[in-house]
Amino acid sequence: MLSIVNFVYEVLKLNLMSDLSKVVDSLEDRINKLIQNYDNLKLTKLKLEEEVTVLKSQQQKINQEVDEWRDKCNSLKLANSMLGSDQHKRETKLKINALVREIDKCITHLTE
Repeated sequence: MLSIVNFVYEVLKLNLMSDLSKVVDSLEDRINKLIQNYDNLKLTKLKLEEEVTVLKSQQQKINQEVDEWRDKCNSLKLANSMLGSDQHKRETKLKINALVREIDKCITHLTE
């Protein structure tokens, strides 16, 4: 009877060990997949950070170009108004008046 009990015990022990081994293998596989996913995400993050840097640089260049074109446009409007264009005379007068006021302020500060 004792040998049967020992046999059953050994069989249960093997089953338990087998199940435990399966669980450990499964955990190991999951951990490896998680590590691989983590590494992939790190690479993706680095690529995205580089892309953000490039896009910010491009945006800054475009903003500078826009500012330059605005200045050129304003200069052309001013030149057109000085050439006698009726369309921009009012803007030119306002600009001249603003410049005169600014000059007056500078003179006032200098005399103080």
